[in-house]
Amino acid sequence: MQQLNYVGPRTLEWREVPEPELCSDGAALVRPVAVATCDLDALIVEGGSPFAPPFAVGHECVAEVIDLGDAAGADLEPGMLVSVPFQISCGECPQCRRGRSSNCSAVPFMSTYGFGPAVAEWGGFLSDVVCVPYARRMLVPLPDGLAPATVASASDNMADAYRTVAPGLEQDPGAPVLVVGGAAAGSIGLYAAGIARSLGSEWVLYVDGDESRRARAEALGAQTMAEKPKRLGPFPITVDAGADPEGLALALRSTAPDGTCTSCAIYFGEEPALPLLEMYTKGITFRTGRANAREAIPHVLELASTGALRPERVTSLTVPWEQAPEALAEGGWTKLVIER
Repeated sequence: MQQLNYVGPRTLEWREVPEPELCSDGAALVRPVAVATCDLDALIVEGGSPFAPPFAVGHECVAEVIDLGDAAGADLEPGMLVSVPFQISCGECPQCRRGRSSNCSAVPFMSTYGFGPAVAEWGGFLSDVVCVPYARRMLVPLPDGLAPATVASASDNMADAYRTVAPGLEQDPGAPVLVVGGAAAGSIGLYAAGIARSLGSEWVLYVDGDESRRARAEALGAQTMAEKPKRLGPFPITVDAGADPEGLALALRSTAPDGTCTSCAIYFGEEPALPLLEMYTKGITFRTGRANAREAIPHVLELASTGALRPERVTSLTVPWEQAPEALAEGGWTKLVIER
């Protein structure tokens, strides 16, 4: 079968690899039909990630189920469209039972599709066929009427964005939200702004120097600004989605007393300084770390299916499957979706 591999900066190649087989009675084989870029893919394609090539790419997708093990679950059947989380998780270990699927203990640390130390085992979603080892746990059926390309990013970036705002809005309904966006391709901050509005935030302010992303944020219901002052607000809920030390400091200083700031950005190299005295005196909570995608996927699919969230407004380019190498290498997208 064909599998797309990253082989060097702005260089991607289709390679012939063995087709995977069902690895257990609980596994499924799926055929990706819509694959979206993660913001990390922009860094990977540019050669800026810590992962050495070559490796299979693609870790956000909607797929069609083509085969199932005998114990894969009665709720699944061939032909069904499903969202596939980018992280491998069993659903039964202590970490999974606590909702920490990013640290599932049944598989090696950071077992993911499309990048990371275990990618040689699991491959990437830009492949003809992918094996999902824990089908009952991992696969989330798409609601009827929802186009695969619309929610291909539920596998990771939409789920990542959800966890930055949903817990705070559940505790403080209608609370205003500040999102500092712009990391890499910049889609996560946009999703965070859109999800916050869809969950009832009375005011979402999105800060980003990129004009095109600000326009997308406005289409999702946010107010926007380009400049990054020292502080704004204060906001009870703030999000650092910029991977910029100045933006992180802005989000932290703009967090209200007893508020929460969540960083979904990845900082490679030198670690940014934090305004710890101000954080201490205000008693704010700061969260960072990898998303637990599987737990959030049903929630973002529901928001999209009701029309409360319009994730297609983040998508900047859609191309057919065979154009994936060229479209990825060209770059310049906020959210690229590749359709079979």
